[in-house]
Amino acid sequence: MPRIVPASCLILLLASACAHAYQTGDEPRAAGLPAGGQIDSARVTEMRYGSAAPAPAPASLPAPAKAGNPAAPPKAAARPTAPTASTPSRRAAIPGALATLWLERAGAANAGEQAPLTFGQVFAPGALARETRLAAKLADGKLLPLQVDAKAFHADGSVRHAIVSGILPAPGAQPRAFGLVKLEAGARTDADTPAPQDATPAALVRSGLSANVRLVVEGKTYGASLERLLEQGKPVAWLGGPIAREWLASAPLADRGGQQHPHLAARFAVRWYPALKKARVDVTIENNWAYEPAPRNFTYDVEIEVGGKTVHRAEGMTHYHHARWRKLAWWGGDPALHLRHDGRQLMDSRALPNYDPEVAILEGALLDANAKFSGPKAEPMGVGLALPGMPTTGGRGDIGLQPEWAVAYLLSMDQRAKRVTMGTADLAGSWSMHYRDRRTGRPVSLLDYPYMTLLGKRSDTLNRATGKFEAFPECAAADACRTPNRHDIAHQPNFAYLPYLVSGDHYYLEELQFWAMYDAFASNPRYREDRKGLLKPNQVRGQGWALRTLAEAAYISPDDDPLKQHFVQIVNSNLDWYNAAYTNNPDANALGIIIDGFALGYLDKTAIAPWQDDFFTSAVGRAAELGFKKAAPLLRWKAQYPVSRMIGKDSCWITAAMYAMRVRDTPTSPFYRTIGDAFTNSPRPGSEGAACASDAMASALKLRAGEMSGYSSSPTGFPSNMQPALAYAADALGEPGKKAWAQFMARSVKPDYGAGAQFAIVPRGD
Repeated sequence: MPRIVPASCLILLLASACAHAYQTGDEPRAAGLPAGGQIDSARVTEMRYGSAAPAPAPASLPAPAKAGNPAAPPKAAARPTAPTASTPSRRAAIPGALATLWLERAGAANAGEQAPLTFGQVFAPGALARETRLAAKLADGKLLPLQVDAKAFHADGSVRHAIVSGILPAPGAQPRAFGLVKLEAGARTDADTPAPQDATPAALVRSGLSANVRLVVEGKTYGASLERLLEQGKPVAWLGGPIAREWLASAPLADRGGQQHPHLAARFAVRWYPALKKARVDVTIENNWAYEPAPRNFTYDVEIEVGGKTVHRAEGMTHYHHARWRKLAWWGGDPALHLRHDGRQLMDSRALPNYDPEVAILEGALLDANAKFSGPKAEPMGVGLALPGMPTTGGRGDIGLQPEWAVAYLLSMDQRAKRVTMGTADLAGSWSMHYRDRRTGRPVSLLDYPYMTLLGKRSDTLNRATGKFEAFPECAAADACRTPNRHDIAHQPNFAYLPYLVSGDHYYLEELQFWAMYDAFASNPRYREDRKGLLKPNQVRGQGWALRTLAEAAYISPDDDPLKQHFVQIVNSNLDWYNAAYTNNPDANALGIIIDGFALGYLDKTAIAPWQDDFFTSAVGRAAELGFKKAAPLLRWKAQYPVSRMIGKDSCWITAAMYAMRVRDTPTSPFYRTIGDAFTNSPRPGSEGAACASDAMASALKLRAGEMSGYSSSPTGFPSNMQPALAYAADALGEPGKKAWAQFMARSVKPDYGAGAQFAIVPRGD
């Protein structure tokens, strides 16, 4: 009987946007997609593993990794050749630099003036000692002083993440390269660090800075003043040094009589460069209090004024409950700069996945993304390039360890890609899952409220230790909290990690923390084991994306941020559970699959979705490369599944990325012991009996010779979904992992990752 396919899927079928709505055997051949791509399989295989040809013959898999019996590590591989693309991010490095960056104009900046610069920078373990000073080395060898505000450290005490500030000569028509170089003790730069001066919040106010927010809500005016908060409040220092100072300040919006609005609040971050008499003012309006009674949407008129000039105005704006929005403005003149990081260095630090540097992002993709980031979707309560309804199924650009637009930025460092990446991260505040604790002023923490939840009954939230219910208050009325933006863990994009990493903006740090904590508390307390925040109740893909976000929040949050250890504890609780349930469990299934969280929801509860399992495997690989030691044995256990699908005995790599794979005969049967049984019993309509990779199989499945099923030419097809899992497996499982990767790279049809590179991850080879 033919299936009913949604009309939206029929419209988008040619672009493979609904690929995940189809099951193997019924998949129509995607038309109009490129057969080749930017990745040359022979070249990449040779770069990673030498000139040996791929070996399609089955290879023995290592025994599932147990404590004391780890799989053999892979042999070191040759480093890839230097990219030859002409983008500034891939030009010659400054000699002796830890990283080479490029500064260029992003607007109508005045040539020859000095440029204030602040950015985030990550370092590999041991690369930068805690007390080591940095300088900016220009192409002519001149050294200029830099201010380093170190935020997070590696286990060996070296700097992991820092916010770096400097005053550099403004770029002219061409980008200006500079390197981050270490200064020996007692060494001097070619320019003096700005002399210490009165750089207090009060001094900033005396210099003439003003910033005000005014809202008219239901006929009543509320406001907040940055000057008053700097003078009378208790601003928190975020950056502190001779080049740049930054303070964070916040207050509920209040009327002229001082009465505070119960839900709406303003938050400011002001970054001041005293020597240049310039400041960047960051304004965020929130409707976020976790436990304020009767939450609801508010419609208001708003005006933001900086230095006596209106920088933002809107009338009749609807602000959704538990959401927030942000605007930036400069006082003293916008320097209009674009900074290109060293993308290769960022990936080599392991702070980011190892995306293939050979992928060249297509100009058309950059133009298209930039054009789409406009209109209401780019304004407060819009969602940028993300889908407003996250539960929407299908292959799409916002799914992956990083979303499509962020990878385009990472690989190209293009101004347009950065605009949409940072802009969409700004708009991550538009979803109604931002819960701030009035008591701490921070995103609400599961360790403080172990029974809070968005699922379940009020009775599920009773904290017996305190005698209090931790349920969030109900909305003021049935329709008071309506929003078109639907959040969902199973389809959650990675909004803010990369933007915080490269900018150091506190707004992005909190966005990352809001989403990570939501991932931990959204499920029912009983199923997640309260404060442990176990992810097992979620769909398998949701477990993967939540683990990714939590691990990144734990990795990059500042060491002095109380939430950092909360995230570390939640990540370790989850890794402990997975290792007990799978890695170190002699009764765990032999296939290396996750069977919790609705995993067996296919083919009458006898099958799993390999692509969802691959998402989870890639997230475990992500946690492992970030340094979570408990993730390494789990990765070795998980990696056997994608590897065995490519080279296991009686498997067939052509259909390794099938939509659903049968793993048991009935809902109560034991799981198959071999990957061959899983392939034999999984449906392959029309190709039963055909030899793997034969012409007969290709003809029956309507494929080209050597083509994998599952939309192999699409950047979001099932083989593309599989690639990150195989890349991490290649590094984790030694020779079998490398052979599986070589077989994968030998497939004849590959996607054009230049059009969307979120799955273009390759092995590190070390």
